[in-house]
Amino acid sequence: MRVITVERYHDISCGHRVCGHETKCRFLHGHNYRITFTCTADSLDPLGRVIDFSVIKDTLCEWLETHWDHKMLLWENDPVLAQMRKLAEAGPEFGVLDLVWGESVVATPFNPTAENMATHLLDVVGPELLAGCGVRLIRVRVEETRKCSALAE
Repeated sequence: MRVITVERYHDISCGHRVCGHETKCRFLHGHNYRITFTCTADSLDPLGRVIDFSVIKDTLCEWLETHWDHKMLLWENDPVLAQMRKLAEAGPEFGVLDLVWGESVVATPFNPTAENMATHLLDVVGPELLAGCGVRLIRVRVEETRKCSALAE
């Protein structure tokens, strides 16, 4: 049986910290990520497509733009996040009121490694956004750099 897939990538910039990391990734830092989505369907549409590439852009890529692009991703259990929240609650004199949760700092339900980001996109975001359209997200590649990536399938 032939399997036909389509891919679309999207580039975002965001920061993170890998809580518990042994070396420099334990510090706040950022990457210019390239995230590639691979989709398939049981059959092609009447035009001969798995899905129009613009649908991937308008769903999955737009989700990245809204939720992760130019944000700081921190694990909800990260002690740094807890300290940032304390400072934000302390008042404007600490200069952290711009750290509005959901706007510039995003608390993730996972330690934001490339592997966990790819898994979250594949298992949570993709099924939610593509529900009912007959298309399945089957692979997500998260490239932190040109040399380093994680793949969830």
